[in-house]
Amino acid sequence: MTTTVVLTLVGASLAAAGGALALVRRMRAPSYLLQAAGVACIGAGGLLLLLGAPEAGASFSNGAGLTFGLDGLTGFFLLTLAACACPALVYASASMRDAPHGALLGALGAAFVLSLVGVLTARSALSFLLFWELMTLLPAAAILVTRQESSARTSVFQYLAITHLGGAGVWVSLLLLAGIGGIGDPAATSASGTALQALIAIAAVVGFGTKAGVMPFHSWLPRAHPLAPGHFSALMSGVMVKVAIYGLVRVVFEWLGASPMWLGLLLLALGALSALGGVIYALFQHELKRLLAFHTIENVGIILLGLGAALLFEALHQPAWAALALTAALFHTLNHALFKGLLFLAAGSFARVVHGLELDRLGGLLRRMPWTGGGFLLGAMAIAGLPPLNGFVSEWLTLQALVHLAGGGGAAVTGSLPADWATPIAMLAGALATAALAATAALAVVCFVKVVGLTLLGPPRTAACAAAREVPRPMVAGTSFLAGACVALGLVPGLLIPHLLTLAASLEGAAGYAPRTAAHGWSDLLGGGIRVLGTGGLPALGIAVVLILLVTILLVARGRQRTAQAPVWACGQHVVPALSWTSAGFTKPLRLSLEALLRPHRTVRLDSKNGVPQRLTYDGHVPHLFDTKVYRPLVRWAMANAARARRLQSGSVRTYMAYLLALVLILLAAARLGLLG
Repeated sequence: MTTTVVLTLVGASLAAAGGALALVRRMRAPSYLLQAAGVACIGAGGLLLLLGAPEAGASFSNGAGLTFGLDGLTGFFLLTLAACACPALVYASASMRDAPHGALLGALGAAFVLSLVGVLTARSALSFLLFWELMTLLPAAAILVTRQESSARTSVFQYLAITHLGGAGVWVSLLLLAGIGGIGDPAATSASGTALQALIAIAAVVGFGTKAGVMPFHSWLPRAHPLAPGHFSALMSGVMVKVAIYGLVRVVFEWLGASPMWLGLLLLALGALSALGGVIYALFQHELKRLLAFHTIENVGIILLGLGAALLFEALHQPAWAALALTAALFHTLNHALFKGLLFLAAGSFARVVHGLELDRLGGLLRRMPWTGGGFLLGAMAIAGLPPLNGFVSEWLTLQALVHLAGGGGAAVTGSLPADWATPIAMLAGALATAALAATAALAVVCFVKVVGLTLLGPPRTAACAAAREVPRPMVAGTSFLAGACVALGLVPGLLIPHLLTLAASLEGAAGYAPRTAAHGWSDLLGGGIRVLGTGGLPALGIAVVLILLVTILLVARGRQRTAQAPVWACGQHVVPALSWTSAGFTKPLRLSLEALLRPHRTVRLDSKNGVPQRLTYDGHVPHLFDTKVYRPLVRWAMANAARARRLQSGSVRTYMAYLLALVLILLAAARLGLLG
């Protein structure tokens, strides 16, 4: 038995044992640490697979339709799972120690992690769909255990309804692939015809896109993610949506064979919509975890931009740039798992201390919780795409791919365009996607300037914030590890990028495109800026060292001097928390600029007594247009038609016999006319 298989099996066994141990009284903290050790073993096996372990591609079957396998793509996503889940479980060993229902949550968490591993290693439709459904149901159970209010139960119902309705696409795509023998054999899918390929592709995009939170299938995500406990939110946003990305990559880039160009255009369009829509709606959120949930939608959109660009480069016969675009998408998948896990864990720490996450009721937490606040600051900088952190690297790679696509790919280099419309269409799509990514990056910076200012800086707005203290050490350790990983992958991304390029090239080879291995010199082909990122990032490391030295010199020169305190001018009034800068005030100019698109609602109420104004009440919010303009009318239409269909259930046996007789007559007539083959 090979090393990676042993590590995966040992890790899964330790995680399962940790889940069982959580049910034992007084063993809650050790159970989470045991789960973390198991996940670390699984991540080590995944790293070996990514680095090219000789057993990559091995598969195992129990003879009953449950088939599992390991390869480089599985290894990368197992590494991503471990990078987020291991610190989250260490964090939970302290945060869940005295929590109500903590024992049951520990067992559910272990089962959730194992279901994620099951999906990533599945190599048959039965095993994939079995663990896929478990992965969907377990977070819902965890939310229902911790949240008893009716609004939370309604949100869980909506989560299950939307993901199962949209997730039917996963069933359709997997069962069709299994029916033609296309799981693991892209040649069989290609031989089945373009119509069946198109059906599989559309079903996969809808099914996996729904679980990933891709707009317009995203409505469940900002409802469910904020309700879960802190470490569960990190696992759902950091890992579960990435498992959906894994399924999409596995189907589209491997099992589907050579993908059509329209599929790349579709992914680019959905990616641009998700990236821009996610960050715009995040800007106008007032609750921290809901804001972070919308940023998950944004970053899934950035990943889809890379996937769509890869398919378009393949259509333009540019395999090297296709591999780069796919690498950018995979690297951003890992990066998002790291900084989104960090942000959700830090948000959980804030909620534990101040008992709420309304942005307008926070403030001053960086000084009172320096480790957690500092980690949150690094995570905010990473998700905003600021150098020299990991989010900047993957967004920069994605931008380079989109800019090259907008320039026409190889056609722009040779100075000649083909006679058909493939290249002009790809160029237009690349230009629009580039603009969408640039706007997304700018708005993300604006959003997290607001979040950092309201959460970490300024005076505390409540007594709970003023009395805040740092959380226990295991919780600090979890956030600190993720913060360190964000810095490390930003300074030396070359630790992983060459291996991801090789993995991307192998996926192109599986899909029927000529692969380009690392031996051909990726860095020489892709130019100076990308060569720096792909071979170790030494200039970035040098810049970081210079900045650190400069800051150190300034701090030493400053010594113990303090800035003189001065009163704040507030139009002659006493400065009270009610006069502090608010989330709505920060985003007001942008909301006015986008008023025609966002359709904000405002309610102004003036209470008077004897004609003299006594009280002015203002309420304003930005509605979610996908809910109000798409889903609510759709639900009303479905319920109305269901009420009409209910009339068919008269309860009369004679009526039901008439239905059966009519069906038989219709089938006989169809057979007579040859409509049934």
